[in-house]
Amino acid sequence: MASSLISNSHHIDFESVFRLDDAGMVQMFETLIATGLKEFLGCPAVFYEDALTEFFANSSVREDGMVVSTIGGTTIEMSQAMFAAAFELPTEGLIDLTDVPKNFVFDARSLFSDSKEQVSMSCLKKALKFHYRLLHDILAKTIYVKDGSFDCVTRDRFLLMTAITFDIKINWSSLLFGVFKEMVTPDSRQAQGYAIQICVLLRNVPGVELGESK
Repeated sequence: MASSLISNSHHIDFESVFRLDDAGMVQMFETLIATGLKEFLGCPAVFYEDALTEFFANSSVREDGMVVSTIGGTTIEMSQAMFAAAFELPTEGLIDLTDVPKNFVFDARSLFSDSKEQVSMSCLKKALKFHYRLLHDILAKTIYVKDGSFDCVTRDRFLLMTAITFDIKINWSSLLFGVFKEMVTPDSRQAQGYAIQICVLLRNVPGVELGESK
């Protein structure tokens, strides 16, 4: 389980990517910073395997919306406000992706395309320019935490790529914490991830024995 948790993640060293000799790639990473994801995607790379496994084994969503668990008998409580503050996530902006303006979606269909033809909102990833393929993979694997292959672009990921690229404000606090809650909901089809980010949060919980970071 722990190996799948850490594999469902991209950790970005933003300082190193800005040394890449690829203007399109650098600009894509700059949009991730501008949208408010720098501290989430580029947080300290810590991984407490045993503690994380125990966290997920005992976790659930309480009626007040808090994610709760226990590690070594110590109670863990995580609120959306705590989650947002830890990673400096925007708490205002777009929540419903269907609200992305249609003119931006139209322009994105040409901008993202690796050919002279517009792509559809549900297309094969290989139809995108290379740096937009990487943006898609970051969203699929690290934001939505999808298991397995993601060679096809979904409508939601296309809309989110459009919002990021055209600098539309996104309520990342709501979106990411919503995915997090799905991860700890019994019988949910949501894959579990956010391994590094959860470990960062666990470091700040008094009295929790985490062991050595891998």
